[in-house]
Amino acid sequence: MAPSGKAGSAAMTHAHVLPEDADRARLIGRVWDVETGGPRVVAVRDGGVFDLHAVAGTVSELLESSTVLADVDSVTAQSPPRWQVSDLIDASLVQDPARPHLLAPIDLQVVKACGVTFVESMIERIIEERTAGNPDRAAEVRASIGRTLGGGIAALRPGSPEAAATKRILLDEGLWSQYLEVGIGPDPEVFTKAPVLSSVGVGAKIGIPSFSSWNNPEPELVLIVNSVGTVAGATLGNDVNLRDVEGRSALLLGKAKDNNASSALGPFIRLFDGDFGLETVRNEEIRLRVDGPDGFRMEGVNNLARISRPFEELVAATMGDHHQYPDGFALFTGTLFAPVADREEPGQGFTHKIGDVVTIRSAHLGALINEVGATESLPAWSFGLRQLFDYLHTHPATPAPVAATTA
Repeated sequence: MAPSGKAGSAAMTHAHVLPEDADRARLIGRVWDVETGGPRVVAVRDGGVFDLHAVAGTVSELLESSTVLADVDSVTAQSPPRWQVSDLIDASLVQDPARPHLLAPIDLQVVKACGVTFVESMIERIIEERTAGNPDRAAEVRASIGRTLGGGIAALRPGSPEAAATKRILLDEGLWSQYLEVGIGPDPEVFTKAPVLSSVGVGAKIGIPSFSSWNNPEPELVLIVNSVGTVAGATLGNDVNLRDVEGRSALLLGKAKDNNASSALGPFIRLFDGDFGLETVRNEEIRLRVDGPDGFRMEGVNNLARISRPFEELVAATMGDHHQYPDGFALFTGTLFAPVADREEPGQGFTHKIGDVVTIRSAHLGALINEVGATESLPAWSFGLRQLFDYLHTHPATPAPVAATTA
């Protein structure tokens, strides 16, 4: 576990943060450049980190290019690296703002999220609703729902005739829930998770506000989609969740989901190419580990093969004729994992403590590591759109000169 106040330690090597097949991965992200005082779009190759500012001032702009893979390959093949990935990861994990460090790998993209995309998480949302956010009653309600629903609901295809028939039965028995509606109904839940530029990256603290006493991490695959609806890549995300707040009322979803440092993304975006794409991540296992300052450890797995709706359906529900995103969007795809192990009192399940270190990792995407802090005491979010536009105006992208050719 990392020392208090840090999300990493000297023993944490950069290889742990990178994908297992990093030598084959096309990774892009953002670095806080202390020399110019702003964010730079970067690519990672062979341990070096390359400044892509000559190609694109923002990640959103970069992903609009139909030749994005060639653009990235050209810079990494022809230019020297500005940084070493090991140095950036170390500075990020020890939270040293005086050194270049990693940021969340998106910028102008809207941060959207799909909820209740796994049966297990759907059941936990129903429990929150039935207990009105009271963890003391969770175990009792969980057992009752399990006896009533059984395991057959796990095989239902959302929106299918069989799902509609199950809905009618549950209505007749007085067991219908808004969470069952989006879990097995025709339309998935899609909501806005966080404002543009508010997400934090690897090493940064994530926030739990003082008004929450029942909360948890949500390890998720995050799809990165450009303005024409093409899924350009993927990263890892922590959709930090306040179970007691959402359990009181689904209308409090914004209060439960959108707080300072409640959206963490990273470490990098892995671009889709011939070796890595949607078919790869359909079976990705995203592993979670929480190491507490009290010696508590919790582990879990989000197995994407068990998601109830295909990724294409989630993207289509988010973007289409009904809604456009001219700068693209990042889409949290939901989680199978819902922590039920008791941390302290029997029946109360898991909740965060200040100082918890949360590690979310997968073979193809690397590791997103963050420490839990009190939301009200974390650094205020201060670098917004005005600051980004001012920075880009002061430091415009300067395309590299084209070598002269002879006839």
